[in-house]
Amino acid sequence: MTSLLNRKKRRVDDLAETAGTSLAADALKRMARSPVAIIGAVIVVLFVVLSVVAPFIAPKDPYLRYPELVDNLRADHIPGPTPGFLLGSDELGRDFFSRLLVGSQQSLIVGVGATLIGLVLGMLIGGLAGAFGGWVDSWLMRFTDIMLSIPSLLLAISIAALASRGSQTTVIVAVAVTTVPIFARLLRGAMLAQRHSDHVVAATALGVKRGTIVLRHMLPNSLGPVIVQATLTLATAIIEAASLSFLGLGDPDPSRAEWGLMLGNSQRWIDVRPELAFYPAIAIIIVALGFTLLGESLREALDPKNRR
Repeated sequence: MTSLLNRKKRRVDDLAETAGTSLAADALKRMARSPVAIIGAVIVVLFVVLSVVAPFIAPKDPYLRYPELVDNLRADHIPGPTPGFLLGSDELGRDFFSRLLVGSQQSLIVGVGATLIGLVLGMLIGGLAGAFGGWVDSWLMRFTDIMLSIPSLLLAISIAALASRGSQTTVIVAVAVTTVPIFARLLRGAMLAQRHSDHVVAATALGVKRGTIVLRHMLPNSLGPVIVQATLTLATAIIEAASLSFLGLGDPDPSRAEWGLMLGNSQRWIDVRPELAFYPAIAIIIVALGFTLLGESLREALDPKNRR
């Protein structure tokens, strides 16, 4: 009896070791072993946490002009690091370090806002095209082809230039529009691949309604590539938003602490104090790199070809 119980226990243990795992769980395990994914995740988490707590940990008021800094401003001199001001002054006598911290929050708002708007609109267009096919698919895809034929930054500049007055909302909308055709194409292609899969064919043969098939079978199984693209698009959105602000098409208010705007305002003083351009540029590069590394690692981890 004891030997029989031991054999059963070993069999249960063997089954537990060989039990299959879901694609998401398997992807998370591979990402946890990937140095690239870990580095990207650390950068993204630090950026998000810093953006949330920035207004509370900023040592100075980022919008206040301090007399001790203003008094030392000259046409050929902007004060550097001094006691109480870690990175010194900006061109108007404000604490540059505090503005750099708070600027992370504005960059996150623009990046996430543009990505979410583009994701929702793109999924709507791609979902309709993939679900109905026929003339609906043809018309919607020709519309996305027209948008894709225009370089994304040029399209964003054109949309931002149409606004009577630049603002943060203008930047979000302009960047969001450039991401719509990317999400639409991706979701439409994934849904077309799902249309001929075994479980969809079986559901159709059983008489399940088209709407139920689309919402419960095709759409959930097509979201993986879209989620990965959203992570990569966040990096692009932050860069493009900074580019619009740099070109003067964003919020014209010089008091706003936003990395792209800070980078644009610093060009007049590049010979006097290049750090005003250096620090925002490095911050943008590091954050974009973090989202890119995380997105690429997620794409590889979710790829069924890479499963072991």
